[in-house]
Amino acid sequence: MEASQATSLCAKRIAESIAIKQLLLEDEFFLESLEKASVLVVDAIAGGGKVMFMGNGGSAADAQHLAAEFAGRYLMERRPLPAIALNVNASLLTAISNDYSFDLVFARQIEALGLACDVAVGLSTSGNSRNLLLAMESARNKGIFTIGLTGKTGGLLQHAVDVCLRVPSFETPRIQECHIMTGHILCEIVESRLCG
Repeated sequence: MEASQATSLCAKRIAESIAIKQLLLEDEFFLESLEKASVLVVDAIAGGGKVMFMGNGGSAADAQHLAAEFAGRYLMERRPLPAIALNVNASLLTAISNDYSFDLVFARQIEALGLACDVAVGLSTSGNSRNLLLAMESARNKGIFTIGLTGKTGGLLQHAVDVCLRVPSFETPRIQECHIMTGHILCEIVESRLCG
């Protein structure tokens, strides 16, 4: 790829990212849903619970990133907020996958670690990841509130969660870019309300 082609590609991808974010900015339902999600997380942490993030592939990295923003710090110097990513323990993931099924890697952890005062957050660009769907079912069975971050259609996950934050795109990179932005906004709201 020549330099001029690379420059054009850069501009095109940045414009595409801006266009999707502009759609989110104008989407009152999305903004209201993000507010509802923040209330669930604030109430969970204030009540002694934690946030359990999970995802596959790039969404696993995003889940880990967001858990770090909560437990470490985001914008303000404040106490750590209890959050974990369920996709980071390689021994546990491979044990559950080997002994049971990869479909159960998150559900088994929720059964082991989840409390009714917690919140479970699943990230999936398609909204159809079976291990997330089963995790949300396990969470609901334990009385845990659930949040999904998905792409345009919401997939099956939109029906399995209490709040679904859908990014209006079918392109995985654009969706994941918006998932991180959404998670950052969620963290900022939560830390402001709990520690501001």
